[in-house]
Order: sequence, then structure tokens, then C-alpha cells
Amino acid sequence: MGDEDRERDRRVVEEFRVGGGVVGGRHAGRTLLLLHHTGARSGVERVTPLTFRTVGERWVVAAGNGGLPANPAWYHNLLADPEVSVEIGTEAHRVRARIAEGAEREELAAHFRAAPSRFAAFEEALERVIPIVVFEPR
Repeated sequence: MGDEDRERDRRVVEEFRVGGGVVGGRHAGRTLLLLHHTGARSGVERVTPLTFRTVGERWVVAAGNGGLPANPAWYHNLLADPEVSVEIGTEAHRVRARIAEGAEREELAAHFRAAPSRFAAFEEALERVIPIVVFEPR
């Protein structure tokens, strides 16, 4: 992630917090959470805004990485340390991240395909399987 991307994320995080979880611009109308995670190699604490879905009691994100061929850095950070926190609206939650597999992954991916998003286009264009991450409260 470059400096320009970090600056864009910083502005989204600021707007998210000022607006109680609501942001405009390219994220207008999307349901966002803020993922607090630590760089697996750098050890640097990061906050990344991510689009999510609530499915039952689960908070779910797709690691689509904007349609790029590699998984996003935050995904690799979760593999190294799944004990993280998320901000949803005005509340912070300690959660454990896990990767959905098999039938659960397919069920959750269907929620992303059915919603207005670029998930289906990314899935079709990419050779990698887009990981679906489930955040469960601790």
C-alpha cells in the first residue's frame, strides 16, 4: 500500500469517526467497519476501512483487494494475528478473525454477489479465490 492509499484511508477513517460510521464519496451507501490490525512484518498498528455485511450474528468481509491478483496486506496480517478489533458505527468490538471455508464460504460469498458490489466481477476476473473473513466477537 502506498502513501496515497494510506492518506485516502486516513481521511475515510476520520470521516467515519466524525459521522458515527457514515461516510460519503466513493464509499457513500456502503456499510463500513474499521479494522484495527498489526503489520505481520512491520509490527505497525494499522486501521483499514472495509466494506462488510452482517450475516446473522457474523460480521463478514471479502478480501477482494480492489480486484488485484494478490490478497490484501490486511488479510495476511489477520493470518498472522487473528485477535483484532473492529469499529462498527460508534462502537468498538474485540473480535477473532477466521477464514470461511467450504459451504460456509459459498453461503457468505452469495451475500456479496447478491449485493450491489464489484465482488462478482472480481471473482470472474481473478484466478485466485477471494477469501471471505468472518469476525466473531470475543
